Parts: sequence; structure tokens; C-alpha cells
Amino acid sequence: MPMTAAQRETLEDVTAFLVRESRLADEHAYDDWEALWADDGVYWVPANGDDIDPEQKMSILYDNRSRIALRIRQYHTGKRFSQTPQSRLRRLVSNIEVLADDGREIRVAANVLVFESHTRGDQLWASRNEYLLRRQADGSLRMALKKVMLVNNANALYSMAFLI
Repeated sequence: MPMTAAQRETLEDVTAFLVRESRLADEHAYDDWEALWADDGVYWVPANGDDIDPEQKMSILYDNRSRIALRIRQYHTGKRFSQTPQSRLRRLVSNIEVLADDGREIRVAANVLVFESHTRGDQLWASRNEYLLRRQADGSLRMALKKVMLVNNANALYSMAFLI
């Protein structure tokens, strides 16, 4: 079924948002990256499966908005030695799908491949990401949820310190 003009516009807005979010994270522009989050945002990287209950089972990362801000403040202290020197990063975002759109909230999924180059070596991280994006009054988007389901999240993982 062909997309309507409104669906095409939403997909373009979502794609631009995800590309920008990826670029800011790759460039360690964490203050600008943090500004992309809604006040009630949740950043979640499950461990040992994709559909675990993060309140009952261990996650690699399960941060609310205040914890995201705290991680960025800690990063700015210069005492986050796991990122000294900083990893060089590049994300490839593909297969972007708008799963639902009620006019205010947009459920989105995308495949992501992160290339990390660090003194400890190079690493590839593959994931399926789910987002809940929320339209603001000015039409801009904010992340209310970013769920990163790593392909290998059931295995022992190297340091992922670049995840702030």
C-alpha cells in the first residue's frame, strides 16, 4: 500500500531525527544529544534477551531522564577514564520503520550498526532499536524511549563506555 503524503513526511522527520541523534552521539556532543530527550525519557539496553522486565532482571543500561543527565555531568568531569581517549564512533542507521503514529507519539524501529575504534581494539555492535518519539508543540521530536536490543546481548560484552 503506498504511503500518504503525511506518512511520507512523518518518515522523513523520523529519519532526520535518528540520523541527527546518531551523529551527535558519534561526535560525543552529549549536551546536544541530551536535549533530544523528553523529560520522562527512558534509555534501555536489555541484557539476556529483548523482552525482559527491566524492573526484575538485569539490564546493561536502564536509565530514566535524571540518570541520563547525571551520566553526562559525570562525563564532563573528565574522570570517566574508560573513554580516555574517546572511542571513535560511527553509526549506520537503516530499515527505519514507523510502527504507529497517533499524531503526538510515534513508535519507530530501526537497525543500527555501531563501529567503535578504541585503543583496546575495534568493535562492531549490531542492534534493533525501538523508539518512542513525541512531537512537541513546535513540531520537533523528543525521545521518550530508546530501547537498544543488541544482537549479542546474551553474551559477555566488552566495555560499552561510549554509551555514556
